[in-house]
Amino acid sequence: MYSPTDLKKNTVIQIDGKPFRVIEYSQKVMGRGGSIVNVRLKNLLDGSVIPKTYKGADKIEPASVSNRKVQFLYADTELHFMDPEDYEQFSIPLDIAETATSYLKEGDEVDLQFFDGQVINVDLPKNVYLEVTYAEDVVRGDTTSSVQKDITLETGLSVKVPAFIKVGDVISVSTEDGSYRERKK
Repeated sequence: MYSPTDLKKNTVIQIDGKPFRVIEYSQKVMGRGGSIVNVRLKNLLDGSVIPKTYKGADKIEPASVSNRKVQFLYADTELHFMDPEDYEQFSIPLDIAETATSYLKEGDEVDLQFFDGQVINVDLPKNVYLEVTYAEDVVRGDTTSSVQKDITLETGLSVKVPAFIKVGDVISVSTEDGSYRERKK
């Protein structure tokens, strides 16, 4: 059992038999009254977000979520994955991992999260390396570091990057917000 202060961002808990992930966490310490923890929870089955408040003595049930490393095969109306050890294949609807398609390319390894034998989430790494497939040319003289331009990556994702990035470069992109991190050396 968790206490309210054990809840941190990305902790997975169970409420009424459903798994929830903490997406926002704030703690307010009261003088003699203990502390109050306010969290925003995302339902991992249907994607709904709810606010919840816990007091100091509340007990919270952890969710029994298991992870399994899989290889991404392809996407059509669903995302298709394969376990590289026993070649078992999984298909999950796009609405479970709507943002994952922007960061996954064929052959990538990711973790799938399971709850009661059902896939509930695609656990992406913090950042991924993707190749630039389209970039506008830079106007000569625009060499200040603050100049940004739009580019397209091999997965179809559009990102704002510094002006020196060109077609063929491999860049690191954050999977949390889709922002440019660095160019691969």
